[in-house]
Order: sequence, then structure tokens, then C-alpha cells
Amino acid sequence: MMVQNHTRRRALTLIGTAGGIALAGCMGGGDEDDEMSDDDSGNGMNDDGMEDDGMDSAMSNVRVAHLSPDAPNVDVYVDGDAVLEDVPYRAVSDYLELESGTYAVMITAAGDADTVVYDEDLEIAEGSFTIAALGELADENQPFEPAVLEDDVSDPGDDARVRLVHASPDAPAVDVTVGDGETVLFEDAAFGDAAATEVPGGDYTLEVRPATENNDGDVVATFDVAPEGGSVYSAFAVGYLEPGSAPADEAFDLEVVMDA
Repeated sequence: MMVQNHTRRRALTLIGTAGGIALAGCMGGGDEDDEMSDDDSGNGMNDDGMEDDGMDSAMSNVRVAHLSPDAPNVDVYVDGDAVLEDVPYRAVSDYLELESGTYAVMITAAGDADTVVYDEDLEIAEGSFTIAALGELADENQPFEPAVLEDDVSDPGDDARVRLVHASPDAPAVDVTVGDGETVLFEDAAFGDAAATEVPGGDYTLEVRPATENNDGDVVATFDVAPEGGSVYSAFAVGYLEPGSAPADEAFDLEVVMDA
């Protein structure tokens, strides 16, 4: 997916943020019983008498986004512990802090640990990430599969950074324009793609079009959005273009959250 800069640059605006999900637990990677003490030389010592080198473990910030339109509310387990419970469609959790490493991630129907929709090991590197549940359980258009998206939450300066994530199972690749197509923000974004652009803060209307060579496809949806300079956002394109014939009656929409 490409981002093009054209002559006239106008700002995106965002119409809302998704509420955070209450945590059922924490995703700490360390052992709280392994308390530290100081020896006479000032070096840290653990309970086994091993010297600590004073180096901190690499940390990650991880959140979960439920973007599968025909999936029920879900519970999320990490290494066997429930960390998120009863997560509804379109919800995006707050970031959870954990040590970088490999974790066993399991997603089940809410309150039903025997109905498992995902159970795999995921390697989480240092940084910020979104684990997005994409696709459909019915596998009518796109298979259900969580995707790990790296989140760029660095300071965008005076501009706003906006990332588009295509999570609409029956939508084709799209172009996103503003100003009656005069400015192309995202080009040829297919299902599962994610890309970001930086724009001045302000008010504007996004135009979603089927991807074409000249970015001039018919507009299928518009969204009034308004990001603030100095902030970072993710805009998730969710739902179905044709909900009446889809596995779930969830209309095409844009779910916008503030990342930083």
C-alpha cells in the first residue's frame, strides 16, 4: 500500500475513539517472587544469590482489536491467564505492558473456554503492537486470523499521523482520497494492509473508493474525521459493504482510536 503526497494537503479529522476494555489481569513476564536485594558492593542480587547486571528487560506494549464481524464476544488468554474478557466486535483494548518474548495466545468465545477460535504462540518484539482479529469464522470472504501490527507511536511533530487498517472482509482494495479525489492519502489498500500518512491537523472528509489506476473510482463511503496535530491515530475500516448478504449484519464503517 502506497501513500502519495499531492500538491494540496488537507487535514484528516477523526470522529471518535473506541472505548478501552477493562483488563481481567496483567501480562507481566517476570516472576514477582524473585525479589532483589543489594550486597555490600551495591550489585543487585536475587534470592538465589545470582548477581543481577542491572539491565532492564526489553518491554513491549500490546493491545487487542476485535475486528472479526461474525465472531462473538471473546476472551483473550496469554500463557493460560485471562487478560481480556468479553471483548465485543470493534473494541480496541488499552495497551498492556509485558516483557518481549514468545507467548501462548488463545482466543475463545466469551465465557466458553472450550470454543477456541485461535491458539498459537506469538513472538512479541520490543515496541508497540496491535493484535488484530481479522476475517470471519464463516470464512465466506476472508479466513479468521489474528495479525500482529507494529504501531508507530513516535512523536509526529506538528502534524497528525493516521494509519489505515483494511479490515472489511468483503471490500476490495481501496483508495482513500480527500477533496473530491484531488488528494490521495492511501492507494490500493487491500484487506489486511496497514499504512500510515502524516497530515496537518484540521477538519476533512475521507472518500473511500475501489482502487483504480487513477484513484478515480466511485465513492462508496465518506467519513468526516478530524485529527489533532501532535497525535497518532489508527483508523480501522470494518464491517461489510453488503451486510444483507454477509455472515453478520455489520455495515461498513470506520473505527478510529487514538494511539498516542
